[in-house]
Amino acid sequence: MIDFVKIYVEGGRGGNGAISFRKEKYVPRGGPDGGDGGKGGDVILVVDPSLSTLLDFRYKRFFKAEDGQHGGGKNKKGKDGEDVIIRVPPGTIVKDAETGKVMADLVEPGERFVVARGGRGGYGNAHFKSPTNQVPRIAEKGEKGEGRWIILELKIIADVGIVGMPNVGKSTLISALSDAKPKIADYPFTTLSPVLGVMEAGEGERIILADIPGIIEGAHKGKGLGIKFLKHVERTKLLLHLVDMSYSFDKIVQNFNVVLEEMRSFSARLVSKPQIVVGNKLDLVQDSDKIKKLKGFFEERGYDFVAISALHKKNVGDLIDLLIKKVKSLPVEVEREKVDYVPQSRPLRIYKSGNIFVVEGDEIERLVSITVFESEEALVRFHKELRKLGIEDKLKELGIKEGDTVKIGDMEFEYREG
Repeated sequence: MIDFVKIYVEGGRGGNGAISFRKEKYVPRGGPDGGDGGKGGDVILVVDPSLSTLLDFRYKRFFKAEDGQHGGGKNKKGKDGEDVIIRVPPGTIVKDAETGKVMADLVEPGERFVVARGGRGGYGNAHFKSPTNQVPRIAEKGEKGEGRWIILELKIIADVGIVGMPNVGKSTLISALSDAKPKIADYPFTTLSPVLGVMEAGEGERIILADIPGIIEGAHKGKGLGIKFLKHVERTKLLLHLVDMSYSFDKIVQNFNVVLEEMRSFSARLVSKPQIVVGNKLDLVQDSDKIKKLKGFFEERGYDFVAISALHKKNVGDLIDLLIKKVKSLPVEVEREKVDYVPQSRPLRIYKSGNIFVVEGDEIERLVSITVFESEEALVRFHKELRKLGIEDKLKELGIKEGDTVKIGDMEFEYREG
């Protein structure tokens, strides 16, 4: 099962604004009518309940939305770029790859999250008309879209999580309870990825079951495939703890405690979840007193106990009734991960690196990216903004001279006085 991927997402660039003037009969010099560029498309994550893994991302890791189209004459605005829709399964956690912070926790079908916004379209020259400039020959380029690496991590959302030691019969049980058809063989760690099953609960209702692969001692430290599987239990409302009754009473209790301790070591929240205990392989138990003893042991500790044979479907009906009753009594709300990602803007920073003067910061780099340097009016505006931000004074403090190189973003300029 693919439940952890790293992908790159980038919004489309905004279209450029246009420089244009009205061309009307008998009007020799019409006013500016250059339209704005279209907005770049967004990259949007959407929850699709028909998905249960992140498998599709094994083959595609880069997603870029469409750029906005350029503006035109007659105040024609450029067409906005098409959004890119990325479908993800319920339970997908979105993290910023650089910081590891949570950006979103997507749970509900149809839930949407804009993970990379498209850039704003550049203003056309109609936008720059003023009482002192009736014929502006200036427009902007479109802004770049947001781009980032993100991590998608899937934590299965299920009503019931079936846990237990390897080879206790979880796959057989989920087959008996639902329409899931897991591959089954007789050795530990048979199931190498969580299997989802759907159990009909009457009146059109369904209960989602998750067969969590066998937990072994040391799982919370990553032994076997422990952490990879334990995280999927966090989303379930109810734990069905399956034990193998073909073992001795003491061994059954020991194995039960191993699984309980591994879950506790991974997350204290896990063991606080409602839990029922199901004894499997009833067909292999000859001693009826052993079943009574197990029932008394677990019920004394607050757990409902049902003895079944998943293989022969003995008492499975009783278990289904108990699961429906328990699940319907639990809250519907899924506990979400705390969103702690805060977008960081880079402040203005000016320094000297070798013989080059470097100017960094989101605001100034955005200004460079939208400026059409071939336009004299745009250059005047650009230098005015530099002075307003105090950049020219700071460069002089650092000892800049005529002809020195100034680097802003991806562009290099030759410094000129005045």
